[in-house]
Amino acid sequence: MTGKELAYIGAAVASGKISGNGEFSRRCQRFFEEKYGFLKCLLTTSCTDALEMCAILSGVGPGDEVIVPSYTFVSSALAFVRQGAKIVFADSFADNPNLDPDQVEALITPYTRVIVPVHYAGVACDMDRIMDIARRHGLLVVEDAAQAVDSYYKGRPLGGIGHLAAFSFHETKNVISGEGGLLVVNDDRFVRRAEIIWEKGTNRAEFFRGEVNKYGWVDTGSSFLPSEINAAFLWAQLECLEQIQHKRKSLWQTYYKALKPLADKGCFTLPVIPDYATNNAHMFYLTCRSLEERTALINRLREADILAVFHYLSLHASPYYAQRHDGRALPNCDCFADRLVRLPMYYELQESEVGQICSIITEFYQ
Repeated sequence: MTGKELAYIGAAVASGKISGNGEFSRRCQRFFEEKYGFLKCLLTTSCTDALEMCAILSGVGPGDEVIVPSYTFVSSALAFVRQGAKIVFADSFADNPNLDPDQVEALITPYTRVIVPVHYAGVACDMDRIMDIARRHGLLVVEDAAQAVDSYYKGRPLGGIGHLAAFSFHETKNVISGEGGLLVVNDDRFVRRAEIIWEKGTNRAEFFRGEVNKYGWVDTGSSFLPSEINAAFLWAQLECLEQIQHKRKSLWQTYYKALKPLADKGCFTLPVIPDYATNNAHMFYLTCRSLEERTALINRLREADILAVFHYLSLHASPYYAQRHDGRALPNCDCFADRLVRLPMYYELQESEVGQICSIITEFYQ
């Protein structure tokens, strides 16, 4: 909480306009368009909704293939599954969970339509290579930037490189609205249709701007707009983005400095930030040497009332999709699924508490 959330929610209620696409929604959308140079931004009720809009806009359907990393949240794939597309899972790098472009190149077929790079922990995928592959094969790129607010690739904001992108403002993210997301459109081919899909398949937004004299049902879509109450909460967060980021980055560096001696001894590995990427301090994680070691570490921290958790399970091995997967082994994804552990990371966390966490981890390995 930054302090103004409840005041802005009160202002939204007092305005008499708490349905979507009101003043606070427009403020949030302008913020991203002006600060990061995104072409068109639309607030959504979740990042999942923003990804579903990307899937609709991409035009995929039965018979089409979409390349997605296996080590990601289910929404990265589910949005395209709902359109009838086949998911082709790609492996991660060996030293970080992001999509390996070499894997992508090998998976392209005449049926491939979309590549979905996921910027894990807010750290950029190698977007030049991915965009080059997409250009050469005539594919769309949808950035899953759920964790990547205020993070960059070679000076370019994440979410602003692919044709489409999606952000999350779930309560676990750097800036939040409880539940919430953002669709980013960087290709003007999709701007008008995105707004129609956003407004339940109608041209209602154009009507309220006076661009048409009536509105009606003109396309597919859904009710993707969040309430002004959510947008008001988010606006309070966005006003304090620099303050939030400064604190999170300080906590991240405290973790890194305290734990690096153990990493140098080979006890675990720390996050890798490639030269082309910035670190938005979305999360701090360790990669243990085995599943058993990770389980023991999580249990030791829990005994001290510290909640450390593992993260994604490989989607290619999930109960829902395993029978559809083509059988390829994806060892790097499975490694992170078995060994990665996330440590507490949130704005109210204190430097002294990070010190306590690191002390317990040090004792565990000693």
